Amino acid sequence: MTAQVSSEASSAGIVQDEVLAHVRNHIGHLTLNRPAGLNAITLDMVRSLSRQLQAWADDPNVHAVVLRGAGEKAFCAGGDIRSLYDSFKNGDTLHEDFFIEEYALDLAIHNYRKPVLALMDGFVLGGGMGLVQGADLRVVTERSRLAMPEVAIGYFPDVGGSYFLPRIPGELGIYLGVTGVQIRAADALYCGLADWYLDSARVADLDHQLDRLEWHETPLKDLQGLLASMAVQQLPDAPLIALRPAIDHFFALPDVASIVEQLQQVTVADSHDWALTTASLMQTRSPLAMAVTLQMLRRGRHLPLEQCFALELHLDRQWFARGDLIEGVRALLIDKDKTPRWNPPTLQALDAAHVESFFHDFAQNGN
Repeated sequence: MTAQVSSEASSAGIVQDEVLAHVRNHIGHLTLNRPAGLNAITLDMVRSLSRQLQAWADDPNVHAVVLRGAGEKAFCAGGDIRSLYDSFKNGDTLHEDFFIEEYALDLAIHNYRKPVLALMDGFVLGGGMGLVQGADLRVVTERSRLAMPEVAIGYFPDVGGSYFLPRIPGELGIYLGVTGVQIRAADALYCGLADWYLDSARVADLDHQLDRLEWHETPLKDLQGLLASMAVQQLPDAPLIALRPAIDHFFALPDVASIVEQLQQVTVADSHDWALTTASLMQTRSPLAMAVTLQMLRRGRHLPLEQCFALELHLDRQWFARGDLIEGVRALLIDKDKTPRWNPPTLQALDAAHVESFFHDFAQNGN
């Protein structure tokens, strides 16, 4: 889903298409077109994207798809969380429909039979990550900021996060999911959450080259060859490389309370500041959301992609009533007091049986 983007940002007087679609040189170009709202995705946008991708899948004139966001700030900052909050509060079903259809769209991108190139310029958060992680070619720039920040609003990293996060080497994906921290281009490449780096100033040149690309028998190879001539697949000085041993140690501990407790006790100079900063950050997050996230990611590590989406949907069906999301949205978006009253309020008050209860029916029924 997302972090903190409100639907109010899109309430301008002029109505415009929120998804732009056109074909040039056998490439279907899809643009998320809510730049004032950081391209936060709505249910209508999910439906538009799904329809267009299906149409292009069946169109022999379209060889590949390019996915991007309008403006310079964001590819997509996630789902339009305010509309989901309002739906639940009003007793509507939009929030239920949204997750079912969003996950179906994300899964369709993972399984799409034509190559998808995702331009991940600017913020790529929550639901934005769901759109790009199934793409064949994921391009970041110096402006890219990637995160699954859901725990900050009392939620868990969905949109396939239970699949792609725990498959990052070591415990890096567990760290990203449980803390919700943002990473930049070098770390995205190191974690395998992106494939290529291109300066944002060269995106227009990439578009020009795409318009002139000569197609052969394998469109994916044609696109890879173009990117190889313009972009790189590694960047120096990825911060997570140096932190990897500490992350692998702490985020393999049995529960979130143990992780925070041991982070607070670090005295080694090169890890001290990071450890204390991480522990402090985690103490602002929803204890329940972090605990369920840790459990979900560890389960997802052993589940196929379709079952990961099924597990997330299973959690969604309980979360609005039993989780911390409504309180998180209230504190950060509605009242904006930034003092969420998490339930329970501390990690020490967490009941392991309560955390486990979110997974019971799924474990028994496998649905």
